[in-house]
Amino acid sequence: MTTTIDDLLAAAAVPTTSPAAFDVGAALRRLASDATQTTPSPDMVRAAKAGQRLAVISRWILNAPSAAIHVDRLVDREPPAQGENQIDVEGAAVFACLLYLTGHPESAQFWWQLAAGAGHRAAAYCLHLHHLALGETREAQHWRHEVTHTAVDVDALDDDFLASLEAVAGYVRKNGSEASAPTATLEMEVDRLAEQNVIIRRPDRRLADRLRDFIHR
Repeated sequence: MTTTIDDLLAAAAVPTTSPAAFDVGAALRRLASDATQTTPSPDMVRAAKAGQRLAVISRWILNAPSAAIHVDRLVDREPPAQGENQIDVEGAAVFACLLYLTGHPESAQFWWQLAAGAGHRAAAYCLHLHHLALGETREAQHWRHEVTHTAVDVDALDDDFLASLEAVAGYVRKNGSEASAPTATLEMEVDRLAEQNVIIRRPDRRLADRLRDFIHR
């Protein structure tokens, strides 16, 4: 029997139909099932928990009754000269939390570092959580050490302060809190400042007024 070119082409043709229809829905369900069965690594779980705790602590600091007062002081004071400490430390910590909650983590880190460098332990704890959420273990350990070793009494080197912060963060995360997230108005004011500098400069009077409205709403 002679094999023609047409026979060869017909044998090599890719079939356009499948003997059994492909079930798209079943395939998607299998993919979803596989995804739910994937166990996250301990590092991923730790980072996720750190991020959740940081959001809780930041909202807690931002909603404090005195937060607006300290940010007012941060606005009113002139930038410090080199080697001088003329910044309202609590205001810097509050501003950092606002920056973090409105999507500016690099600027938040800068202001947290200013506050933590002046001995603000809650800001140091925020930095600990911030680096932990990024998977930066060495930096996270450094700021954890700062939390437990920057008490006014240098002999009081214990973990009580850290334990209380973590207990509050854990409780609020599970049970909720009245501490509110920044409003759209506050976020717009932060974004306005962010257009002017890579690292967001001091808050201005307009933002401070919006923060006061937010706290006393």
